Amino acid sequence: MTAISKYPHLRQDFAASLVVFLVALPLCVGVAVASGVPAEVGLVTGIVGGIVTGMMRGSSLQVSGPAAGLTVLVYEAVDSYGLAALGVIVLATGLLQVAMGALGLGRWFRAISLSVVEGMLAGIGLVIIAGQLYAAAGLKAPASGLDKILGLPGAAVDVIGSAEAAASLAVGAGTIAVMVLWKKLPRQASAVPGALAAVVLATLATLVLGLPVATVEVNGLLDSVQVPGADAFGELANPGFLGTIVAFTLIASAESLFSAAAVDRLHDGPRTQYDKELMAQGAGNTVCGVLGALPMTAVIVRSSANVAAGAKTKASRVLHGVWLLLFAALLPSALALIPLPALAGVLVHAGWKLIPLRQLLALWRRHRGEAVILVVTAVSIVAVNMFEGVLIGMALSVVKTAWEASHLRTEVVDKGAGPIQVYLTGNATFLRLPKILDSVEALPEDRPVELDLTGLHHLDHACRTALENWAERHGATAAEPVKVTGPVKAATSGGATGPETVTEPAAPAR
Repeated sequence: MTAISKYPHLRQDFAASLVVFLVALPLCVGVAVASGVPAEVGLVTGIVGGIVTGMMRGSSLQVSGPAAGLTVLVYEAVDSYGLAALGVIVLATGLLQVAMGALGLGRWFRAISLSVVEGMLAGIGLVIIAGQLYAAAGLKAPASGLDKILGLPGAAVDVIGSAEAAASLAVGAGTIAVMVLWKKLPRQASAVPGALAAVVLATLATLVLGLPVATVEVNGLLDSVQVPGADAFGELANPGFLGTIVAFTLIASAESLFSAAAVDRLHDGPRTQYDKELMAQGAGNTVCGVLGALPMTAVIVRSSANVAAGAKTKASRVLHGVWLLLFAALLPSALALIPLPALAGVLVHAGWKLIPLRQLLALWRRHRGEAVILVVTAVSIVAVNMFEGVLIGMALSVVKTAWEASHLRTEVVDKGAGPIQVYLTGNATFLRLPKILDSVEALPEDRPVELDLTGLHHLDHACRTALENWAERHGATAAEPVKVTGPVKAATSGGATGPETVTEPAAPAR
């Protein structure tokens, strides 16, 4: 049996793996440098994401590796606890993901509000853009996201007064320009990934023109692997450290599973098995943690490139990990030629793509509440930090849901003669009980009332009981008992006059 007959899609997967490798290479290095760790650490995560996670079941065409979406969180963790502790964070994240997948919790991540996730990515994108603008100019960025943005005018003044900073910024701006314009070239040229082409051109320009810009520092693949020591595990007694692990777990899992849903819309192959995909991500992060590497997520840029290149099976993502391994082992010195502002340009472009401007405008026209949640989440991440910003977004989403669940409309129709008609529509919950009672208790006590509840989607026990009590009191003073159309049952007790229920148009509460 030939290899072609045994693996009928080998040719398509092989070609796709090369495309994904060329897309992943600059992103792995760029994410690592932006995260404040050696460039090779990003390659280690890309290799593990391809070979380890790539071989596991879950999503057949999704590609994993270091993601721009976790850059800010990783940088904060390394700055707070040190590089040695990063492995412990990633290891614990991986083990939690495996446990959640085994318990069948993967599918529940789809219950997270899409506006919160998009707001999270938008906030991350803003912080990445602001921070990498400093890196593109060769300047030191402030620590907080808000300070990064507020400090940009001062950074612009520094660039104007420094020839080296201006040259560095020019390389970064040129990299972004190439990436933006690359897709407009003829199809043959645009087959090469724009990020790779931009980095190569920036490297050549820097060498030919002799520009005074910083380049990637190379330590060697094996030297960059740092197995966590006993001291690093001692941080597990720190509540703040545990909170960081929870943040890594939630954000990495949500980003991976939302990416899986997006990739499923790009192809007609097998659908994602969410629990198994979460376990696959957890296995990859566990290995990355043991090696002291960056955390991984599924990355939509690489995944979409994989699908567009014609991949049919998971062999393409496994092979892309092999190519990353060969590059890191055989050509590590090539990394030392890459200018840092070029990588900053790649990250600025990636950060911009995380901001859903078009979706935000459409959301504002259709669901303004969701648009507000998106914006508040993004601004909170910039102003406070990643973890608390996401919690603020989720809390706001819960509040919005509670508000909508308790939405109620009360309409009173009084024609001057005959009974007063009261219509309740929406959801009658205890949150709206004061409004309901204010409306019905304001009605004239000597007039007959018809209470129509058929427009209610939900009537909880508190509202049902309150309406029954009011109807009984009103019926005792009015000429006629209250006529209720809807789910309220007649309440009769010891000869007292209770509300009359009209059953024909009634709808049961649900």
